[in-house]
Amino acid sequence: MNNLTILGSTGSIGCSALKVVTNLNRNNYPVKVKYLSTNSRIEALAEQVREFNPSGVVITDETKAKEFRKKFSFEKLEVLSGEAGLKEIASREDYDTLVCALVGFSGLAPVINAIKAGKKIALANKETLVVAGSIVNELLRKHKTDLIPIDSEHSAILQCLLGEGKNKIEKIILTASGGPFRTKSYEEMRNASVEDALNHPNWKMGAKITVDSATMMNKGLEVIEAKWLFDLPESKIEVLIHPQSIIHSMVEFEDSSIKAQLGIPDMKIPIQFALTYPERVISDFPKMNFKNYSSLTFEEPDYKKFECLKIAFDVLREGKTYPVVMNAANEVAIDYFLKGEIFFTDIPKHILSCLEKHTPLESFGLEEIFEIDRQTREISPVKTA
Repeated sequence: MNNLTILGSTGSIGCSALKVVTNLNRNNYPVKVKYLSTNSRIEALAEQVREFNPSGVVITDETKAKEFRKKFSFEKLEVLSGEAGLKEIASREDYDTLVCALVGFSGLAPVINAIKAGKKIALANKETLVVAGSIVNELLRKHKTDLIPIDSEHSAILQCLLGEGKNKIEKIILTASGGPFRTKSYEEMRNASVEDALNHPNWKMGAKITVDSATMMNKGLEVIEAKWLFDLPESKIEVLIHPQSIIHSMVEFEDSSIKAQLGIPDMKIPIQFALTYPERVISDFPKMNFKNYSSLTFEEPDYKKFECLKIAFDVLREGKTYPVVMNAANEVAIDYFLKGEIFFTDIPKHILSCLEKHTPLESFGLEEIFEIDRQTREISPVKTA
């Protein structure tokens, strides 16, 4: 029995993870949900409690936690609240695998606690490795546990590397859909509405990650994450636009051979692989039919139009504490954009402004990361004329 804690269970990744749990149990791979969490979607959380009967839940919005306790009564269900609740359940002994589907910087602390508790990590939260990759990897080694990526791109790279042993990697190629603005002009992007940015052509995701996909910062975060997952320098990581989102990523080896992992754009597939790794378990998920795809196409990214992707590569080269600033500034700018307070194209401008003001640290720990994140979030974006 694999006992799971799913943080962010009411989001798109969390809901998909619970569908995977159902599939695994149906196919004689026993999985038990021990803990779930949401920020504020208490109605959805209550439905999940009814179906999966966890031992406890965490509601990070304190007001919503009080509302949940008054509105719902589940026998023997423990209800925790706040960020402290997330860290508490992540540290517990009565589960095996932490599925972190939290959005943004909020995933870092519970992942650190889970690693220290010796838990396997199934990670959908890119920001954890972006801001603290070296620290996370050191803790994984110290506590002798594993971190398996859920992102379809990193899952694809991992699958391509299975069986390759010590064969040397020439480069990895992360594919990107190009998002809703792939064929749009810069001026069209500048005047884009929130609805335009959230209209992803291939994937159904939460608001933050969908805007990240529209700016291509999502791919930039994945580039930095790939460095820490696969121990590769920036020079061996490439991004290629692949609008159909069928090839999820590729690995080129030093003999010029390239391996690719393909599949329909469905997050349940990499989630299940992360939970059963290194095994594969039968699923009832939709299968890919090549007859439905007359062509698979590829393009170079436009780094001038998608400035966030260029920023991420630059930050990866610089290292130090720049990734912490980039990530915090990006989260703040997206929040302002979603509220209609800045233009879409102001997002990279705010990130660059924060990076220019930052004095980087050569040596740092978690305390410094949290403080730099806090300071960066105090800087408000400015709407261009």
